[in-house]
Amino acid sequence: MTTVASLVPYLGGALALSGVAVAASRRRELRIRWCAWAVGVPSVTGAFWLGRPGAAAVAVAVGVIAVLEYGGLTRLGRADRVVLAAAVAGVVLAAWLTPGEVLRVAAVGALALAAVPLLAGDADHGLRRLGAGLLGLAWLSPLAALVPLGGSGLALFVAVSIADIVAYFAGRRLGGPRLSPLSPAKRWSGTLAGAVAGLGVLAVLSAFSWPMAAAVAVGAPAGDLLESMIKRGARVKDAGRWLPGSGGLLDRIDSLLVALTVLLVLR
Repeated sequence: MTTVASLVPYLGGALALSGVAVAASRRRELRIRWCAWAVGVPSVTGAFWLGRPGAAAVAVAVGVIAVLEYGGLTRLGRADRVVLAAAVAGVVLAAWLTPGEVLRVAAVGALALAAVPLLAGDADHGLRRLGAGLLGLAWLSPLAALVPLGGSGLALFVAVSIADIVAYFAGRRLGGPRLSPLSPAKRWSGTLAGAVAGLGVLAVLSAFSWPMAAAVAVGAPAGDLLESMIKRGARVKDAGRWLPGSGGLLDRIDSLLVALTVLLVLR
């Protein structure tokens, strides 16, 4: 079983090597992005080191921020966002405190999301609000899986992140057919190269299994395309602007969210 302690040397080494490469590149945008990673990676790793309470705290914080960004993309009102944030946080806390009640809590959250437009009598936009709310709950609730996964969840995030980076640069270098009209810059060549890199990371971190492999190779690209579809509908490039060099938080975890969903289904 992959533990947080076993990942620390790899994460520290990866940060150090990438820092040297970024410094050598002399590209300002890469330096800004690396600084964000240099703060975020130790913080998240330290939280996971604390076990389930730390993982739950990270998942709740990430979930609430992601809801705010998602609500902006889908034009959800304040009441819808508050209920959605409470529903996602409730599922995460249930995964920590009462694992056997996760599905029940998710169902209560879905009913609460339906109640908001119903009680408001919103005949014009109620269906859109309900659909966006339920999609948000289904998309973001898998963050709860980080609580029981622990070190394996952290390893999955590392593998997905490396796969995304390799897919981007390999796709630009190799070219070839586009992966989907939803994201014209992404190529099948890059997706395959990213999948190979992600699987290699899982093997190095002693976290390789067929469900994890499917999560990285299939779930991660699907998650990226799902966010691309939502952003295209909103006619925006990034989910947010507050994260240096990366846009919004959803832009960093979109692949992880569907990867976690695939892992949950296969496990």
